[in-house]
Parts: sequence; structure tokens; C-alpha cells
Amino acid sequence: MKHRQVLEMRKSTNRDPTNNHAASIAVLGAGGLGMAAAKIIAKKKEMKLAAIADKTGYVIDIDGIDPELLENKKPGDIGKRTDDAISEIIKSSENFDGIFIALPNLTNRFIPDIVSGFAGQGYNGVMVDALKRSQAVEMIFGLDNMLNDAGITYITGAGATPGLLTCAAAIAANSFMEVIGVDINFGVGVANWESYRATIREDIAHLEGFNLEKAANMTCAEIKEELDNRNGILHLHNMEHADDVLLEKAGIVSCEKVKVGGVVDTRNPRKPVSTTMTLTGRTFDGAVSSHRFILGDETTMAANVVGPALGWMKAGLEFHARGIYGVFGSAEIMPRFVL
Repeated sequence: MKHRQVLEMRKSTNRDPTNNHAASIAVLGAGGLGMAAAKIIAKKKEMKLAAIADKTGYVIDIDGIDPELLENKKPGDIGKRTDDAISEIIKSSENFDGIFIALPNLTNRFIPDIVSGFAGQGYNGVMVDALKRSQAVEMIFGLDNMLNDAGITYITGAGATPGLLTCAAAIAANSFMEVIGVDINFGVGVANWESYRATIREDIAHLEGFNLEKAANMTCAEIKEELDNRNGILHLHNMEHADDVLLEKAGIVSCEKVKVGGVVDTRNPRKPVSTTMTLTGRTFDGAVSSHRFILGDETTMAANVVGPALGWMKAGLEFHARGIYGVFGSAEIMPRFVL
């Protein structure tokens, strides 16, 4: 981990997440992952959901949002209607200890621009994202000085992959003198693609013949037609996935030695294949071997993304309380378990 300057703490007087109260969390995004975050936070003692927003509406309640208000809500059907819900969260950001970004990222600049908006507003807290694309994560690292100066502790690539599997690779690397390669192969099953429209749209952008712009401009009918043509199954190979950038930043292995692919079934909640991370390396005595980390098939995409993201949020809150600011990758920090 690169050296971080420890600055004088700049905590606002009305919030201190280390002082035995639940940290106030705002969730940006109310699709499948955002709603899963709301449900998981509701089961935690150390965190409370203080805001949630999507592109058309938002809810803010500093005392904690009643989970029943969000039951059975669909994207585009939450809270106060507005064409600029994210700006409403930014304007109220002084009330939040942490921000979890669960938004689609169909232009690489989208989330970095939102993060810059929080810094410009004077937000002083923790931010965690579940970004997947290497270019977008590199843009977040490019905001390091700005976020350091703003007093923001930011952890990027903090989902499942990148995130949970990336961190597992960073730990596994310690058995070896040299890492020869990292191979991540994921399986995702969802009963209905419309529950995870943004995630599926991003996956389609990785397919041969598609890109971010093309996927972003597809109508829901066009996406459904594409899925029908593939019997609901997406086979993804050699993806632009930020595990490579995060592992290189952490000093584990160079980008070109990290491979990511997977299979997504958009019609069946059961995973089409098990999700694995395989790290191959050479030991101090010359042996070549591999460590493999396998996720349980019963754990859903939402569980494997949101749970670790909140774990990194808790780690970020600890760092922030110690006055440690700037951008960190998920492979640089162990997540903490949220009670």
C-alpha cells in the first residue's frame, strides 16, 4: 500500500460513527443491488439506511428509513420524484457517514463525475463503489488528491469481482515468491433480468460486437431480444474487469496476467457455474502451485457484492476516524465484518 498522509481529523460535530451509534449510510442506486443493500443494512446494528436514490426519485430520513417503505418498490418508483435525485443526496451529504454507490456505469466518467460532485459540495466521509470496468476504476484513482484534500476516504472496486475475489487473490499471493497468473471465472443466476437491468446491460457491453455506448442506447425490448437470441445465457470472456488494475496497484501482479470471464443466466436464479478465483504462483523453493477460492453456489450476486461492500464501508469508517483519506483499492484493505 502506498504511503498515506495522516491528516488532522475533520469530523463534523453532528456525526461520529466510532461513538457507539449506527453509521448513517446513503445508497445511490435503487435497482437490484441498491434494494439488496437496503435489505441487508436493515438487518445490521452498526449501520442504518439514511438515504436511497435512483435516477427519478429519492428518500432521505436521517433517523433511518423504514424498510417497509421500500418493500416491493421497483426502480423509478421510490420517494420524492425528481429528475436529479443524486443532486439531492449530494446537497444533504453532510448527514451521511458513508455513501455506497450501486449505480450503473455505462459511461466510464459517470461515477467519477458524481464523486467529484460530493467532494465539491464539501462532503467529509466514506465512499465505496462496486465499479467493474478497469478504465472507470483508474479514473477514481485519478481523484486521489482531490478526495484526500476533501477529507474523503474512498474504496473502489469493492463488490464481488472486483472486490471479494480480488482481495482473496491478494491474500493467496503471499504463499508465493512470484504470481504467475490470476483467473477469475464467475457464475451468476437471476430469476428475472429486469431485476438487475443495469448489471445485465453492463454485461452485454462486454460481448463481442457490443460496447458501452451501444449497450447504453439499447431499449429494454432490444435487450430482451438479445437475451432471447442467446436463450438467456451470456458467455463472457477476457472482460475489461478492474481486478487487474486493483491487483497491480496493490503490487500483487501485473494487469496482463489477470483474466476475468463468466457465465450469466438471466432466467434462472441458480448459478450456471460456480464462481472461482484461481491464483497460480511459484514458491520460494521453486514449486508451481495454485490456490483456489470458491464461492458457495447458494450465495447470490447481491449477497456477494453488497455484503463485502458494506465490509469495506466499515473499514473505511475506521480509516476515516483515524484521519486517513484518499483512494484505496479493495485489494489493499481487508473488509471488516458488519454486525
